[in-house]
Amino acid sequence: MSTQRRSYEAGHKPKGLVIVDDTAEWDRAVYYASRWAIRGGGGVVMLRVIEIEDQNQQWLGVADIMRAEAHEDANAALDRASGRANGIAAITPERVIREGDSIEQILDVIDKDVDIAMLVLAANPGPEGPGPIITMMAKMVGEFPIPVTIVPGNLSDLDIDSLS
Repeated sequence: MSTQRRSYEAGHKPKGLVIVDDTAEWDRAVYYASRWAIRGGGGVVMLRVIEIEDQNQQWLGVADIMRAEAHEDANAALDRASGRANGIAAITPERVIREGDSIEQILDVIDKDVDIAMLVLAANPGPEGPGPIITMMAKMVGEFPIPVTIVPGNLSDLDIDSLS
């Protein structure tokens, strides 16, 4: 990926990319990114990735129903996250739904939007580890095209307010 970031050029504004997944800590990332956006005059892009398993052609009708349900679930999750961002910072985030591998889709969204200046993730504070995306990203963070901010999942709104 070699797309030059343009976040701070005239006619552009920086955006934070947040992944809205099924983890409990997504709210911490949304909260941080929303506060960051309002303070910096930027925006938020919310991404929901639907991981589609290999589908047998014989079950294509079932696969289509499963895909439609996954998109409904994705829209409902983005509705909740967008409502949260609006309540925090009176912003309306951009919404993106993608299908496929999470890391590939994250990188593609970043590559296609030259205003994305930061990826915001939240880490699970529990003993099971930081979460699947952070675990996958740890292997490539030194080569990632933009800064990655990881918000500890145990931070309260007040804690995040003092940091963003």
